[in-house]
Amino acid sequence: MNWRLLAIPASIVPLLIMIFSTHVSPTNIFAVGVIPFVMSSVSVIGRIMLQALRFDYFIRKFIGPNVSTTGKIISARLAGEFITQTTPSYVGGEIVRIAFLTKNGVPAGNAAWITTMEIIADVFVGTILAFIAGALAIYKGGDFIGIAVILVAVPTFVFWLLLVVFSAKRTLRLPSFSLKVLQKFIAKQKAERLINTTNTAIFDLCKMSRQNFNSVRAVKIFAVGIAITFMAFLLQGASFLILANAVGFRLGVFDSLMATSASTALSTLPITIGGSGLAELGIWAYTSHFTGIPSFANVVNDSHLSLIIAWRIASYHVPLLIMWVALMKLTMTKISIKSLTKKHNLWDVTHKTSTDETEGTRG
Repeated sequence: MNWRLLAIPASIVPLLIMIFSTHVSPTNIFAVGVIPFVMSSVSVIGRIMLQALRFDYFIRKFIGPNVSTTGKIISARLAGEFITQTTPSYVGGEIVRIAFLTKNGVPAGNAAWITTMEIIADVFVGTILAFIAGALAIYKGGDFIGIAVILVAVPTFVFWLLLVVFSAKRTLRLPSFSLKVLQKFIAKQKAERLINTTNTAIFDLCKMSRQNFNSVRAVKIFAVGIAITFMAFLLQGASFLILANAVGFRLGVFDSLMATSASTALSTLPITIGGSGLAELGIWAYTSHFTGIPSFANVVNDSHLSLIIAWRIASYHVPLLIMWVALMKLTMTKISIKSLTKKHNLWDVTHKTSTDETEGTRG
């Protein structure tokens, strides 16, 4: 069965477990009100659109103005975000964006550079906010959640920081044992082609890093990307703020931003689809330390859990439907990710995320 059809119901399972294992009813969940619920969803959709505009901005500034139209770039970014949001640890959307760019004439290494800049912007802003949230939680007595958030954020921050530093100083390659490992799963010819293609893309990526990280212009472009990313995180925080205040929990903008940042950090653990269950648990544990919100031990019988489930539906499942529509629109065009990636020798990279794409209809 098509994974795209399974992704949304699979992400609902943790919510159903929480609902059936507690005293929360659908009436409790939607007690937040229709208008706050819609406003919360719109806030997250705004966050997603900002990320799409950042993608367009990086393309225009680093590659050039003639790659594609802004509408198609945004559509491709939304389609890729669906894959990102329906995989463990939020990975996979980069492949769609790289494939889209290579189809539009961008070399694979340059396309990888654009997506890497997006990831670094998200990681830089997200981990810094997670560090602050973790420290604040520890200060407020939430040692467990605070330490957990920091421990999850540290490896991600260190990995991408090292990647930036080393890619700007030397040309990286896949380790020599990669070919032997791949040959255990795929044919030798395909393994060699994948290794060679990947090393070529990494070479181009490192070349772009050296060219741009020594450029004041590139630093300014990246700074704008960081600013856009921070505004996106603010909108994510606003999505919880709106619902919390709608049911009487008086949270400020900063506290809400910290809560959603902690939740996002924990949901990057590669355990469930799109962090389902982890995101709810993270914001549940984190917000239990704010004044006016019930303690973690008593929350299963009060409106706190109802609030969190309503927030998750508004901030994840509703936008997911919109991203799914964008993916379907991309699928129904004459561009095929499968045929595209074969053409550019990226098929082996994308095989796991696009094996069931309609032949000749993905872009």
